[in-house]
Order: sequence, then C-alpha cells, then structure tokens
Amino acid sequence: MGNQENWLSQQQQLITERRSVRHFDERPLSLKEIDAILEAGRWAPSGLNNQPWRFVTVTKSDLKDKIATLTKYQRIIEQAPVIICVFIDNNTLYHREKDLQSVGAALQNMLLMAHSLELGAVWLGEILKNSKQVCKLLTLPSNYELMAVIATGHPDHNYEPKPKDRKPLTDLVLARR
Repeated sequence: MGNQENWLSQQQQLITERRSVRHFDERPLSLKEIDAILEAGRWAPSGLNNQPWRFVTVTKSDLKDKIATLTKYQRIIEQAPVIICVFIDNNTLYHREKDLQSVGAALQNMLLMAHSLELGAVWLGEILKNSKQVCKLLTLPSNYELMAVIATGHPDHNYEPKPKDRKPLTDLVLARR
C-alpha cells in the first residue's frame, strides 16, 4: 500500500504544483523535450478515438514575432523559446462539443508534461480572436481552427509564479449519491 500511496502523492503534487509560467530564460528546448510534450497531447482521450487535435511547433523568431502581434500577450510569445499552436481539424469531427473537450484534455496533458520536465508553460487563448490570421501565417488550410497556443520554455528563475487558491471541494461537489 505504501508504494501506491507514494505514487498517488507524486501525481497529486504534479497536478497541484503546476502553474502558468509566463517568463522564460533564453535556453532552447531540445527536440526530445518538445516531442515529449507533443506525445502527451497525442495520448489524450477522444471520442471514438478520432484524435481531432493537430500541432504546429514554432521556434523561428521571425515567425513567432509575427504570431505575437496577434495577441495582447505578445511579450510571452516573443520570449518563449517554443510555441505550440494547437488546432482542431474540423474535417475529423464527429461531435463538436466532445471533440473540443478532447482538445482541452490534450492541452492539459501537454501542460502537465511540460511541468514534469521542469519546464514552464502557459495556455494562451486570447489569440483565438485572430485564429484565421494565425492559420494564414502558418499556411494551413481552412479546416484547421486554432484552439490555443502553448508558450513553453525553461522558467526564468528570477520570476516566481504566485500560488493560486482553489475553491474548496465542498463548494464544487453538487452531490454524493
């Protein structure tokens, strides 16, 4: 029982200690680190296993800078060594709401993987207002719809994310029947 409790504690710690990191140092990410984050997204659950998510990684500064102009969080994208643009492939949908939830699961998996690798990451959604322009910059066909951008890199250790409070579980559980 001790090993199982220890494993459960480690998993809970991974989830509860993850924070949105918006400040990165200049160290690049390795291809192995980037692929580990993408693999975590790939293994998210999806209805009928249709896996509607698609990813574009961007490390080139000139392209990141162009994408950055499309959001009020420009500085975060410019500073991050890697951004991962996460799309839904509208040609693969079987039930839009379920598929959107699946993309959310992929995003969460990716954020947790980044944290487990001691990287920082933040899920940026404000850029969605310019989804079509992002697709155009990335020369993607119209069936791809931007769902989020994840900015990731090595956290700037001169910046410490603020701890976040959560509502008590008693406020969130409607019933235990």
